[in-house]
Order: sequence, then structure tokens, then C-alpha cells
Amino acid sequence: MSFTLRLAVRDWDYIVPLALGDVRSERFNLDVHRVGTLPEDLASDDRYDAGEVSFSRYAQARARGDESLVGVPHFLMRAFRHRCIITAANSPLTRIDHLAGKRIGMTGWQDSGNTWTRAILSRENIGLEDVDWYVGRLTEDHPITDRLGGFGRPGRIMAMPNEQPLVDALHSGDLDAVFTPFMPKGFFDAGSGLRQLLPNCRETEVAYFKAVGYVPGIHVLGIKPEIVAEHPWLPEALSELLDESSRMWLAKREKYADTTPWIIDELRQTASDLPAGWNDNGFAINLPMVADFGHELYAQQITDRCLSPADLFPHFAAR
Repeated sequence: MSFTLRLAVRDWDYIVPLALGDVRSERFNLDVHRVGTLPEDLASDDRYDAGEVSFSRYAQARARGDESLVGVPHFLMRAFRHRCIITAANSPLTRIDHLAGKRIGMTGWQDSGNTWTRAILSRENIGLEDVDWYVGRLTEDHPITDRLGGFGRPGRIMAMPNEQPLVDALHSGDLDAVFTPFMPKGFFDAGSGLRQLLPNCRETEVAYFKAVGYVPGIHVLGIKPEIVAEHPWLPEALSELLDESSRMWLAKREKYADTTPWIIDELRQTASDLPAGWNDNGFAINLPMVADFGHELYAQQITDRCLSPADLFPHFAAR
């Protein structure tokens, strides 16, 4: 093997075959670093050569003309966002259109996931001006940091007063709903006092997929450009290696389905609800989703121009 590539990724279960060495490349050695928090700036982080990056932050960099990462249209995190809207268990809110005029909290304004979730509201004709937005930490266990990222607007997009955790504000009634990519600790307990906004998230998400044709991409693969310049074949090779790890993981889950009581039902239901290839990576197959994301970033005033798929992934559009 000619060189070692240091890859920083979240601890996704489909990474296990790669981390254990069950999936390997004959052209390079992959050193997998499983990280709890993504590097703040992968391009300047000497610990890694490539890694998982926020689609939104990567896009913002491209909009500024920043070419310090080569973006690969490989989406290490994809997720529907309807399930990420939570509210108090006793809330009367049960539909997306119920959120018009309400007070909504979120853990970061410019986050990819929250961008997609606000896009769900826009499909119900709820614009940025139709909600009072509050940004802050999810629980007391989360750090106090700047989560507005310069996108605050007095009276419309504000930091949570007194650093009150969003979950506490839901319980107290100071917020009507919260957008969160990861559920707070205890959320699934019977007495949590919290629930997802939509009683039937899955049905709504399947309908959304049928309308738009994709599961939204949240995180993409980034590689430092000097490495790509030296090894032009690497982006495709690394993407395929990640895909092979995911395929092996899925085959093992289908065989060893006794890790939870109903994971086999989930696998069956996914195969029924979504077409084969719903999570395929690559430039051409993801054009509609990437184009929609570029549009949303511009419409939500996160970028100052509407980025096309070619703007976002020029390394692949030129081929």
C-alpha cells in the first residue's frame, strides 16, 4: 500500500466493517478515526486527511470561493427531518402547519439538518418571518457556544434567553417545538414528557420521499485537495470503499437481526417503503437533492447566491 489516509467519521454502525478491517483497499491503507464531534475545520486539522463534514458548512465555504476541501457527493449522513421536530407530550400541535406563528428552538441556525427542516415548513407556506426562532443548547449537558453563527436577527432569529436549554423551555411552555437531529437523553422513556410533533412521522416521510425523490443529505465526504492532486482516483475509490462497508453491514444486519426485537421489521418496511438505491451516492443520481439544498441555502439567506450542483461538486461535474 502506497500511503495511509486518515479519515474522521462519526461512529456510524455501517463503518464497523471498515474499522475492523473487513473491508480494505489494495491501493491505500485507511486509518479510521471515529469521532464524537466533527472537526471544526477539517481543512486545517493536521490530524486528518479526509472526513465527514457538514453539507451546509461545506456549501458556505464554496459560496465564499473557499477550495480548501474537495467535496465528494457521498452522503455519510442522510435523514428525513420530520422526525426531528419534537414538542411537549401535552402539546395540542400535531401537524406541520400548526407551527405557523409559534416559537421554535433549534441547536444551530446554519446546520444542514435544520436547513432541511425549515424547508419542510416552507412546503406548508411557513416562511422565516412566520416563526419566532430561538437558537441554543439542547440540554444542560450541552456546551454553551455561539450557535447563531452570525445569522441572528433581533426579534426574529435570537439566542435562547439566559442560555435556557431548549428541552427545559419545551417543558415550561416557553417554546412550542424544537428541531433537533438527535433526541435528548430520556426522550424515549415513557415519562419523558416529550414526543415527536407528528403522530405518524413515517407516513409523512414516505409521502415526502414520493414528492421529492430523495432522503436529504446532511453530511458529505471531504478530502484535502493536495491529496486528491497526488491521487486523482482517490475520491471515487474512497466513496466505493464506504459503500462496500455499508453493503456488508446491511447484509450482516439482515442475517443477525436479533440485536433488537423488531429490527427485522424495520429492514422489511424500509425495503417496502423506499426503492432500492434510495441511499446511492454519486453526482448524477443526487442532482435533484443537491440542487434543492443549494436553493434552500440561498432562500434561507445562508448563502448569498444559489449554488448549483456544479458549484458544489466541481470535481465531479467536470467529468
